[in-house]
Amino acid sequence: MTETSEHRVTSEVGRLRTVLLHRPGAELKRLTPRNSDKLLFDAIPWVGRAQEEHDAFAQALRDRDVEVLYLTELLQDVLEFEHAREQAIARVTDDRRWGDRLRAIVRDHLCGQDPEDLASVLIAGLAHEELKAGHGLVYRLMDPADFIVDPLPSLLFTRDSSTWLGERVAVTSLAMPARRRESALTDLIYRHHPRFAGVERVYDPSLEHLEGGDVLLLAPGVIAVGVGERTTPAGAERLARQVFGAGLARTVLAVPIAQQRATMHLDTICTMVDVDAVVMYPPVADSLTAYTVTSVDGEPRTGEPRPFLTAAAEAMGVARLRLIDTGLDPVTAEREQWDDGNNTLAVAPRLAVAYERNVETNAQLEHAGIEVIRISGSELGSGRGGPRCMSCPILRDPPPGAPTA
Repeated sequence: MTETSEHRVTSEVGRLRTVLLHRPGAELKRLTPRNSDKLLFDAIPWVGRAQEEHDAFAQALRDRDVEVLYLTELLQDVLEFEHAREQAIARVTDDRRWGDRLRAIVRDHLCGQDPEDLASVLIAGLAHEELKAGHGLVYRLMDPADFIVDPLPSLLFTRDSSTWLGERVAVTSLAMPARRRESALTDLIYRHHPRFAGVERVYDPSLEHLEGGDVLLLAPGVIAVGVGERTTPAGAERLARQVFGAGLARTVLAVPIAQQRATMHLDTICTMVDVDAVVMYPPVADSLTAYTVTSVDGEPRTGEPRPFLTAAAEAMGVARLRLIDTGLDPVTAEREQWDDGNNTLAVAPRLAVAYERNVETNAQLEHAGIEVIRISGSELGSGRGGPRCMSCPILRDPPPGAPTA
């Protein structure tokens, strides 16, 4: 890596330099009791408070000399370019629900927007009543409360739609229908924004389902991939083949996790807070397994399942991984796991951002020598995501002890 490299991530804990966030906006105001389940939110957030919480999160990162990039601003930048606008409009109008007539009307509506307004529609959606030129059978038979373009409230969780592996970006393939357009927006940014000119891909939304919340960079050359509700076995295998072919990893650990809402991603039960330490949900610590995948003659070869902590330590070249539990008793552990107690964001080794409400987990972290930057997340967490979910690191220093070139 050269000293001027702007994009490189080889671990979970190297000092964070640049991060991509999305400040929640009008898309959260679209959530109602009628549509929140479809849009993957467990509650209707107080939008103003969610924005205050997010602003405090961003400021906590800036206070540690982290450059904060905002997805909306990058999207507005690229929509200044005609070819990017055309691509964005083509993708959002590729909707079989509409029919040719409504598609043409929506396209005309979007083509008339300036970059700021177009970005707003792509993120916050387009309600039936907002399309003043709407007519025709499809439009008239729609429920007036329906959206023509659905909002993207989960765009808040920027970790899922892209993740960086070395100097390459993986633009992921999101599993849930409500989130698939998120990858289209991140893809647009990485393809067209001058800041990312020349960046190579290691994954693409057209491939098998893979989400960034399931991808942990345990150490340079060692990647863990959760396989469960969102990332499929085929997605994990495809990622292994891609990173081996690009020389980005020597070992991939495929980690089966329960296919349920509380454990939708690997980072909901396990994140790293030091080069040799993980915070983990206690009920899975002894039962979590991993299949070690290595490259043999260019093809992934899968070993037998082994305890995750054992397989991870061996692949990382450490004697053992220090385990920090979520909570001190089963009830507290379950409550704090649900409240994203495990979903920490390491800003540097032994320095992590966590939700303040997870009191016991944070105490456990501090007892283990981890400095905790506490942030409020009473409203942000209504979409089931914590500080790691809400952040996509773009540049980190190499972790201590790793080669710098």
